[in-house]
Amino acid sequence: MTTGSVCAISPHQAATPVRAPGRRSVRRRISPQAGHALEILGHAIEYLADEYAYRVESDLVYDGRVEAMQMLMRANRQIYLDCPQAPSIADRWRSFLRARVSSVQ
Repeated sequence: MTTGSVCAISPHQAATPVRAPGRRSVRRRISPQAGHALEILGHAIEYLADEYAYRVESDLVYDGRVEAMQMLMRANRQIYLDCPQAPSIADRWRSFLRARVSSVQ
């Protein structure tokens, strides 16, 4: 018997980039191919995590699920980090203003 997964966060929270204290957030331009790969990896990670969390075995025999999840998470992170960074609004404004100033001079 399978159970449906429940999302504990809103779509807005899920789309908001996580930011380390003292660092500005970085958005990335994700290509359709990278987005598809991230989606597939996300589903695989979720499946393994659900299987690991809901298994009914009483003994905790190592079966490689945690290692598999870590490998998939590393691949997911690498695909995401390989996507080019999108300029922030502040970067776009600076670029616009520099272009305007240089065209005036």
